[in-house]
Amino acid sequence: MSLLITPDALADLLDADAPVRVLDVRWRLDRPDGRPEYLAGHIPGAVYVDLDRELASRGEPTDGRHPLPSTAQLGEAARRWGIDDGDTVVIYDDLASFAAARAWWLLTDAGVADVRILDGALRGWVSSGRALEEGNVVPEPGSVTLGRGILPRLSIEDAARLPEHGVLLDVRAEERYRGDNEPIDPRAGHVPGAVNAPTTGNVDSDGRFLAPDALRERFTQLGVTDDRPVGVYCGSGITASHTALALTLAGFAPQLYPGSWSQWSNHPDRPAALGSQPGGRP
Repeated sequence: MSLLITPDALADLLDADAPVRVLDVRWRLDRPDGRPEYLAGHIPGAVYVDLDRELASRGEPTDGRHPLPSTAQLGEAARRWGIDDGDTVVIYDDLASFAAARAWWLLTDAGVADVRILDGALRGWVSSGRALEEGNVVPEPGSVTLGRGILPRLSIEDAARLPEHGVLLDVRAEERYRGDNEPIDPRAGHVPGAVNAPTTGNVDSDGRFLAPDALRERFTQLGVTDDRPVGVYCGSGITASHTALALTLAGFAPQLYPGSWSQWSNHPDRPAALGSQPGGRP
């Protein structure tokens, strides 16, 4: 089943009154509350999802900035969004699907069988000439039942060991990977042995995912192969989900490190590598 959907295909589903639930996950570091933009204009019928409150839990700093929500918390939210068992769920944001991918990963991991990302995000919908609607959408509560653990994930210990026998990708911007600056987390640098693969390299200038062959070539050049495990992390586990999706499109089986650098950097006993090389500076 496809992990992506075009604006045309989504419009066809909506016109056919198919069992589809559209989720609007607008979030970014500099503007985490996307509700004002959602209320001003969203895809007709789309339900707003609050990433910080519904796609993450609260924990100690040593858990990272966006710990995974519990099954109960995610299930309650998913039913509030109106999702029933058997529904197709389409997710979008306004930032090249970087935030939407978090919802994709969580719902897929929880057992929702048909979860798709709107390729090209909200800009793709608008560019296709389709209208937006204003205001809030409050659906009838859904009845979906969720589980947990379908997708593989890494603990902090797993992430530390992975470079010894696999590839660990750090998808933050190059300057944060190198440790030139760290505007958010306690320490700068990267997990020793991790390879830099900025998330922005997964999409084209229109915010659409590269073709599977192009994605596979990208990750192969970074050392990813079919016979070694590949893990992925970012600042707090959000954009890492985007690269997990890109790796899946490319035919690999990625493991997500949800705690990411925000967890690692809050453990003083964990070393931080600096510089452009996986092992850091001499």
